[in-house]
Amino acid sequence: KRQRDGKSLRGALAALAEIEKSGRGNLLEAAIEAARARATVGEISDAMRDTFGDHAATPVVIKGVYGQAYENEPELAVLKTRMTEVTEAMGRRPKIMVAKLGQDGHDRGAKVIASAFGDIGFDVLAGPLFQTPEEAAGVALSEKVNVVGVSSLAAGHRTLLPQLIDRLREQGGGDIIVVCGGVIPRQDYEFLHEHGVAAVFGPGTNVLEAANSVLDLLQGRRRNQ
Repeated sequence: KRQRDGKSLRGALAALAEIEKSGRGNLLEAAIEAARARATVGEISDAMRDTFGDHAATPVVIKGVYGQAYENEPELAVLKTRMTEVTEAMGRRPKIMVAKLGQDGHDRGAKVIASAFGDIGFDVLAGPLFQTPEEAAGVALSEKVNVVGVSSLAAGHRTLLPQLIDRLREQGGGDIIVVCGGVIPRQDYEFLHEHGVAAVFGPGTNVLEAANSVLDLLQGRRRNQ
């Protein structure tokens, strides 16, 4: 940055922005010229962000998979009975947001949970990938969810989960239950509990057991209100 020519840099970025807005010209060529002027990837991205905005990768929740697989399981029947009881007590189906925070783009587990909980009877919101704690808290509050389930596979849980809980509390969402699952070392469970995480589901957790635990938390929260 110290060695680049500021005038050339500003001109290249302005040319890039003009092509975006007008739709005339070669966008890739303009981005290459900006790079030759020593613009950073972040500066080139910022020049395009005003026109195109940010990409939002939102997982799609598939329905019916777990309902068929567990159709004859007594545990599922009991779980659905519990779900009916909780729904009647709350006046609506319990709503869970499955969230991915930070730069963790591994969403297979989150999709599995979202699909399974939907088949069990939860109202499921699959949050976009790469959210900040502030963004996730904002969505959780605007969508009036009861539970936020954070899927963590990239070792950001000790930083991102406490931040999410702080943002929820600051905005009046302290009653929202926060749980997490994924590749989380057992020695970190106590730390997460101390910072407000209600439950931690490690690798291999049975989906029906996880759903039962979340219903336990919801019923416990209602009894304590």
